[in-house]
Amino acid sequence: MRRHLIFAISFFILAPVLTASARAYQTPNPAANQLKSSDPDVRAKAARELGKSGDFSAVAALKGALTDPDVKVRREVVLALAALHKAAALEPLAAASRDSDTDIRDLAIQCMVGYYTGQVPESGVTGFMKKNVHRAKGLIISDDTRIDPGVTVDPVVLAALQNDLAEGGSSDVQREAARGLGTLMARQAVPDLVKTAHGSDFDLARQALNSLAKIKDTSAGPLLIDLLDSRSEDVERDAAVTIGILQAHDGVAKMQLMFQNGSDRKTKEKVLQGLAYLGDPASIPLFIQELWSANKSFRISAAEGLGRTGVKENVAELQKAATAEKDAEAKLAIQFALTDLGTNEYLDTLVEGLTSRLHADTAETYLVELSRNPEFLPKLYPYLNSNDATIRRKLAVVLVSTGDKTSIEPLQKLSHDSNNDVAAAALRALSATRSRLNSNP
Repeated sequence: MRRHLIFAISFFILAPVLTASARAYQTPNPAANQLKSSDPDVRAKAARELGKSGDFSAVAALKGALTDPDVKVRREVVLALAALHKAAALEPLAAASRDSDTDIRDLAIQCMVGYYTGQVPESGVTGFMKKNVHRAKGLIISDDTRIDPGVTVDPVVLAALQNDLAEGGSSDVQREAARGLGTLMARQAVPDLVKTAHGSDFDLARQALNSLAKIKDTSAGPLLIDLLDSRSEDVERDAAVTIGILQAHDGVAKMQLMFQNGSDRKTKEKVLQGLAYLGDPASIPLFIQELWSANKSFRISAAEGLGRTGVKENVAELQKAATAEKDAEAKLAIQFALTDLGTNEYLDTLVEGLTSRLHADTAETYLVELSRNPEFLPKLYPYLNSNDATIRRKLAVVLVSTGDKTSIEPLQKLSHDSNNDVAAAALRALSATRSRLNSNP
């Protein structure tokens, strides 16, 4: 399955600031007293009510209830802290990630990460169990959720996740911590994630690889090449893709041999995908050969790889393949490659792909990659005037990751769009772009 970038939205809720005199006259929330009831059902209900209150003072009351002897109550306390969406709740949530109950620790991690992504677990026992079942089934599925550039993560959260990764006492907790570190783009955790990727828990190792691919610290790439000989086929496959994303060109020769001599189709697909991310000119003969493969996945990776090599002599072969290709997804990959090599004949098609029911995510991924080139980026600005609101909105999402100083003016204009979703996406892109410019003046 091909990796799609899915960019996560960071939620910031503006709340009225109470003056000291106003606080003095506030009526205490009666639910805070109910947290001391002898009935655990009453205490659990009180926690839920405090979570819904939006009251800043509820944080202190809930923090005190994290030591409740009933696990059901503690679970509701953690969910209530998350529901408040207050920065002050992060420290208590970090403490909850060290709870004696594995499910509570797991939930606390989700809630800390959810503060930044907006993906907070559902309230109630049933909702929590559904979330756990869904996640357990999806552990081996690639996850590209991540925070926007420029979002500052509380060091308390990152320290808690690193501690849970190292000493979680449960593989479920460790996997959740590894996933969270990737989502929060925790560069300081890269050495820990590299170590985890080499561990004997293969599901955890795969989650660590997925997080390293998100963080994109290229210094980790060479440290993963030995995993191409992992005892786990799944780790071996994921390592091949991650090595490609992290641009570890020392792995090219090994991966080419794996593809040429391998017999397992799934492994060969992942290895070729990794080689495509690397886009090393040494792989051009292999890419040209597989551009005409009967295997669609091979054709897609071969086309992408030829585009990423930057070798313009590949244009003629790709144009020939574009004419012959019948599959829409493979054709889109060829069009991406030709655009990456400097031709503009398919740019309209790539942008229109943002409205495709089947291939919108792929088109968005390609446009993000293309627009990292500052010479290409201005070519997208005219499309911000499209009559199609979906195109305007999704191009703003693209610029969240790639906008530069030339993007400020068109994004400011788009932030006044008559479509509220488009305007919101433009404001998000403006925030991310300004943060990037401030960190790299």
